[in-house]
Amino acid sequence: MRITWLKPEERIEHEFRQLHEEGIDVSSLQIQWQELVCSVTDSAGLRIEAERLLDECQRLEEVSEAGCIEVAEPSDLAAIKARASAQDCQSCSTFSEQMLFERILGGWTGRMAGCLLGKPVEKVPREGIRAILQSSNQWPLNNYFTGRGVPDEVTQHYPWNRASRNNSLRENIVCMPEDDDINFTMLNLHVLETAGEGFGTEDIARAWLEMLPVMAVFTAERVAYVNLLALREPPETATYRNPYREWIGAQIRADLWGWASPGDPERAAELAWRDARLSHVKNGIYGEMYIAAMVAEAFVTDDVRKVVNAGLTTIPASGRLAEAIRFACTLADKAGEWEETVDRIYERYGHYHWVHTINNAALLTAALLCGAGDFERSICYAVTGGWDTDCNGATVGSILGTMLGYERIPDKWSAPLNNRVRSSLRGFDNSSIEDLAVRTVTTVPMRYRR
Repeated sequence: MRITWLKPEERIEHEFRQLHEEGIDVSSLQIQWQELVCSVTDSAGLRIEAERLLDECQRLEEVSEAGCIEVAEPSDLAAIKARASAQDCQSCSTFSEQMLFERILGGWTGRMAGCLLGKPVEKVPREGIRAILQSSNQWPLNNYFTGRGVPDEVTQHYPWNRASRNNSLRENIVCMPEDDDINFTMLNLHVLETAGEGFGTEDIARAWLEMLPVMAVFTAERVAYVNLLALREPPETATYRNPYREWIGAQIRADLWGWASPGDPERAAELAWRDARLSHVKNGIYGEMYIAAMVAEAFVTDDVRKVVNAGLTTIPASGRLAEAIRFACTLADKAGEWEETVDRIYERYGHYHWVHTINNAALLTAALLCGAGDFERSICYAVTGGWDTDCNGATVGSILGTMLGYERIPDKWSAPLNNRVRSSLRGFDNSSIEDLAVRTVTTVPMRYRR
């Protein structure tokens, strides 16, 4: 049986790429690995060598960080705050329960709609998404994908996502189907309901092990899960033989912390940090902090640039993620065509894996800004931009849904969900979306209410 993301032989290739992105020279280890691949014919022996090299890589990174007088991309919360520009919230806004419900329901609904929009084309390259739409006279995208009218030769060249086509094409939608982007949001709701706002990373870990099937998580989360089962504790769960530690997995877990911190980006980012450190480091952590802060800010402004700026202030200003977000902002300021904007992002960040934090954060930031507060345009930009389509659609949909509120989300995006969501998360399958919003409202501390 093949279980992806865990084989040491697979992980070592990603580890080389990860260290290279951090500016660490791994050329000698890469040469060793290539020689081993050519000379070791025993698969078990090759696996042992891959594990040895993974440990060598970890030591190389530790030596590199120890030699830095100032680490520009720390993972420790105090160090992150010292390199960010956010200010503690002195006088937080307060909200009526009805307003909280309307905005949070909008966030849940927007997240699901954006995720569902991106599901059938997850893993389809950007040019394939456009080919599918143009071949069936659906370009530019303005509704859920449909297979009707798409020529067979196009779908043979650019097949729909195998796991999603049967439940996420327009003609097949009956509710929000199961998806890890939604599972994690529900799981974090459970954590706040059971552990309260003083929860720690260990509470997140316990919830994963008790409620979440291991095969329902991917990349960094799957490695962290296995590390937990091996009795490793955070933050080692994020670092031990985990080459996916700066990928998008934490970024997709951010929204609940923003909904529970309305108008308080700093608190939302801190809650996100407690979650992210279970499986991620550095930019992987910053991605979750950035999104959580934007969701929190979306309660108090309808200016998308202010939302982006609020998220940006919670992460290290000199880090690679902050640089990518600022670059996306400059592109949006030039007010060019969306496709030209995406071209520039691909030119600059296309070397990252398609589910890395940095490139996807730049893309979703540009979609938010170029969408200018329009729900439909924003989620469609996020999805047609490619890379991690369902994750980016979900995040953009959540931020806009929170900003606009449920009643301002067009019916063609909300109605097909039928107020129902499937889940592999124990206790959450067939949940009512409205009930999830009601439960989320109860996690908002009284200091944010009036």
